[in-house]
Amino acid sequence: MDDVAYDVWHIDAASSLQAMMDDPQCPPFLRRLMCETLSWQVRNETPLQKVLRSPHMAPRWMTALLALGATVTVEGEDNEVPMELLLQSRKPGNITALHIAAGGLCWGEACVSRTPADDPIVAVAATAELEDGIVRQARIALTGVWSEPVRLARAATMLSGHTLNQEIIQATARAVESEVTPQGDFLGSVGYRRAMAGVLTRRALEQCKFFAVDR
Repeated sequence: MDDVAYDVWHIDAASSLQAMMDDPQCPPFLRRLMCETLSWQVRNETPLQKVLRSPHMAPRWMTALLALGATVTVEGEDNEVPMELLLQSRKPGNITALHIAAGGLCWGEACVSRTPADDPIVAVAATAELEDGIVRQARIALTGVWSEPVRLARAATMLSGHTLNQEIIQATARAVESEVTPQGDFLGSVGYRRAMAGVLTRRALEQCKFFAVDR
């Protein structure tokens, strides 16, 4: 892959989720997750800014935004705010735009739920930026394994400087499994959620690997 700058997709935060999904610039896996997560009626009635402020509404979709390294424009802030910081700090102010630079990224995602219509028990989204087959940077976002609705895993840094081979994928999945701090409930025990974090991370990264090969 050549070291080039990629266009950034800018979305008005007042736009409906359906309008965002219909935009030709919408990354395919973000579009698919939006369809699987929210009904047509909800997508048409819900502005993007509402979901960005209420991650519980679509946690699986929010993992994709985190993995894509999305940023937002917030009134009163001089610079774009990373989604991770927005979720951590709950920065006040009206969100006016979402920014996504998905070009050049390989991505994958995996989840487990009781039924396809249910919210995920655990879900993972992963992206990797490759240069000559080597990972320059990667992000792994999870839901269902933290006290917060979604969060990035620090273990993704292990991938930098490596090819996406099975050895490093397995090692990263084990690191994610050790890193997460799930809380058990009727949907899944602590042990189950922790184990699924590792399994789903491996599956998402394997998708990134195949995505890279097919390009």
